[in-house]
Amino acid sequence: MQEDEMLRRRIMDLANRCYQSNVYTFSGFLNPADQALVYEMEKELSFVDWSLFGGGKDCERRMLRFGSAEMLGYEEPFPVSCLVVKPVARKFADDLTHRDFLGAFMNLGIERDVLGDIIVKDQVGYVFCEDSMAGYLQEHLSRVKRTSVSCEIVKECPEEAEPELSEEELVVSSNRCDAVIAKVYKLSRSQSIELFRAKRVFVNGRQYENNSGVLKQEDVVSVRGFGKFIFAGFLNETKKGRIRIGIRRYV
Repeated sequence: MQEDEMLRRRIMDLANRCYQSNVYTFSGFLNPADQALVYEMEKELSFVDWSLFGGGKDCERRMLRFGSAEMLGYEEPFPVSCLVVKPVARKFADDLTHRDFLGAFMNLGIERDVLGDIIVKDQVGYVFCEDSMAGYLQEHLSRVKRTSVSCEIVKECPEEAEPELSEEELVVSSNRCDAVIAKVYKLSRSQSIELFRAKRVFVNGRQYENNSGVLKQEDVVSVRGFGKFIFAGFLNETKKGRIRIGIRRYV
């Protein structure tokens, strides 16, 4: 695809610039599919150190950084800030959603890749963004939906924005990836397999097309459009020969 090829060239340009100029280089925020392409390029990128970070634990949208303290002799953090967006009068605030916050930012005319994850809890939005855009967004965002808001810039991920996990036990026929996904999201096996064909399944950040692959303990599984969970592993076998597994689902 043309978009993939353009992204591939952009990634190689950042890698070469880091290597040749001995400076850190950074991408914008990449979605899971874009990150999967980075993992596919591991051999091509073996001449330079790289890492991914989104601003908080387990962020889905992450920035790519080329360079490391070992390679360049100094440390440079990811240029990521967090905007804490709160209703001015919570009592009169709308019931705000992820879509509402994203729409409010997009209405400012910015590109999507300057924004990372948007986490909404108790009508407060925690929005990860590029450092260079934080001041502009703080200054210009005054309303989300019909709700007046205030914005505060913080560098560390607030504790309130950390992911919440719910522990669950499920009974499945096997710990094949398609069987587990079907059970977690209450799908038929054929519906689950279709998600792999549509390239919507990611395991530990990598695109996962092998629907019969076996999940390992602590694998992080993300299914675009459905959610994300951690495979906690095998618990025991039922009397009927099925498998009881544990998962930790992102709330």
